[in-house]
Amino acid sequence: MSRITELADSHNASPTADTPIPIPALPPHLLSAPTQTVDEVAADLKKSPFFMTSLDDATEDNEQLDAIRALMYEGTRAEIAEGFREQGNELAKMKKWGDSKELYSKGLLALRVERKEGDSVGEAEDEREMKVKEACLVNRALCNIELKNYRSTTLDCQSALLLTPSNLKAHYRLTLALLSLSKFSEALTAVQAGLAHHPSNPSLQSLLSKIESQLAVAAALAQRHLAEQTRKNLEASTLSSALKLRKISTRTTPQPPDMEDASIALVPDPVSIKSTLTFPVILLYPLHLQSDFIKAFGEEQTLLGHLEYLFPLPWDEEGEYTTKEVEAYMETREGGLVKWGKKVPLLKVLSGGKVEVVDGIVRVNVLPVKRAGQWIEQVRARRGKV
Repeated sequence: MSRITELADSHNASPTADTPIPIPALPPHLLSAPTQTVDEVAADLKKSPFFMTSLDDATEDNEQLDAIRALMYEGTRAEIAEGFREQGNELAKMKKWGDSKELYSKGLLALRVERKEGDSVGEAEDEREMKVKEACLVNRALCNIELKNYRSTTLDCQSALLLTPSNLKAHYRLTLALLSLSKFSEALTAVQAGLAHHPSNPSLQSLLSKIESQLAVAAALAQRHLAEQTRKNLEASTLSSALKLRKISTRTTPQPPDMEDASIALVPDPVSIKSTLTFPVILLYPLHLQSDFIKAFGEEQTLLGHLEYLFPLPWDEEGEYTTKEVEAYMETREGGLVKWGKKVPLLKVLSGGKVEVVDGIVRVNVLPVKRAGQWIEQVRARRGKV
């Protein structure tokens, strides 16, 4: 039996300034705890389900979280899936698309597991499961759109529409995903299917306008591309005819050099066979390992006309290269050499097929007259044609 001790009349219940205030003792489990920083305390708190801000904070052996998870899996398949869906919705409101997508996926998986003994069965339960499945699919489609997983979005929406063909969100998100993938024709089909069920829906009508605008742009681009390709084909065929008409032989090697925008062309009109043929011409100075490039050498132009502005050459210290003291040679199809008179038009030396234009470039060797004979003998010796 407890006793009540009566205090003396002289006892003062109010502590004075000199009276020390007792400090309550810490719980035993904290007495032995090491000193922690604020960040370490916060990290420990996050391990508790009550303070968790993300499932990433959970550890594999978190007993408290495992207990909550066990409660989550209590119930029928529909109830478990609905629980995941509701949690996914909460995370979606916070725009945590990756986490909410994972929860919707778990809800869909819950509907695929085998029913436990004692679970509800029948049409009502099947209907409930179908509605939860549809909701999870449509909501996961939203997450996939936000995560730019557009192909996954189309799959989820199509699955939802198999359950309920009139699902507005599924039609809208399917159309939006297809539009994002630039599949305009398929997007048009999708939005038209949605409008068949919801003809006055402003969101679908807005998407329809965007798709029609994109289709118009795509059609215009396709038309322009077709016109450009048709023009290129006509230019190529005209150029081929012009070369054949002039009896100019050409050949392309397996690895032609990159000529950028330099090429054989008809000017000024590339689709007129009567236009002037121009050729990229490279002047080689084999005795000095130097060269000059002429981008457009007209078929009626002479070598002399170009040498007059090229000479004197900046590297010709001996002054060997002058318009009067040089000769030009071109290789023939058979591997021989033919001399090109400086006043002879390019067309005359190219026509007849003896000289071949390889990879769209006319190659000309330019040498000083007094050293040309020696170079010719060296070339013939290398080719076994002494």
